[in-house]
Amino acid sequence: VQLVQSGGGLVQPGGSLTLSCGSSGFNFSRSAIAWFSQAPGKEREFVAATSWSGRSPKYADSVKDRFTISRNNARNTVYLQMNSLKPEDTASYYCAATLRLWGVATSEYDYWGQGTQVTVSS
Repeated sequence: VQLVQSGGGLVQPGGSLTLSCGSSGFNFSRSAIAWFSQAPGKEREFVAATSWSGRSPKYADSVKDRFTISRNNARNTVYLQMNSLKPEDTASYYCAATLRLWGVATSEYDYWGQGTQVTVSS
């Protein structure tokens, strides 16, 4: 199973970016998908997650009201829209998938994307 990420890059504080995560040959539309971030020297942290239906998304307190997770099951793609970006959002971002019960811990996810760098700097 391979999750393929796209998006990311360099953006100024207050700017926006959209990350995408997709897959093929996997029951993607029935899986919960999450985004995690990892800054240098730090552990991977939960950012946002969505169930297979897209209802009742979960967010870390640090990104509530700034980030939005959404999905298009017809396209086997999940998005992370990041607005009002701050320098402290700088990290590598990973999408992850699971067909099991889902939550906010990395151990609850079985499949991972390759990661994409987001740098917020002026």
